[in-house]
Amino acid sequence: QVQLVESGGGLVQAGDSLRLSCVASGRTFSDYTTGWFRQPPGKEREFVAAIRWTGGDIYYADSVKGRFTISRDNAKATVYLQMNSLIPEDTAIYYCAVKFYTSNLYYDWAYNYWGQGTQVTVSS
Repeated sequence: QVQLVESGGGLVQAGDSLRLSCVASGRTFSDYTTGWFRQPPGKEREFVAAIRWTGGDIYYADSVKGRFTISRDNAKATVYLQMNSLIPEDTAIYYCAVKFYTSNLYYDWAYNYWGQGTQVTVSS
């Protein structure tokens, strides 16, 4: 089992920044991918970004490219999502998740473990 705990959400104004953290504990694997997803109010959950633990390959949704940065700290077993130039459309519950390897990393159904989510609200 893998436990994931997100933190760092909050209420900000458009143009502000936030950094989300996802701390992993429990069983470790030799090669897995950590992803960030979000679920806006009344909408389905969508892919935001992902990073491969081995090698550090990074993937972004088009809607956040150039504004969001995903990174990892191996020693702390933590993945971060730095979110800059936030816009109201970024308002959502943000979840981190872990899956094995990198196949289908854009799809939430492919992930094996999920955190509880953290709310991000961007006011205009």
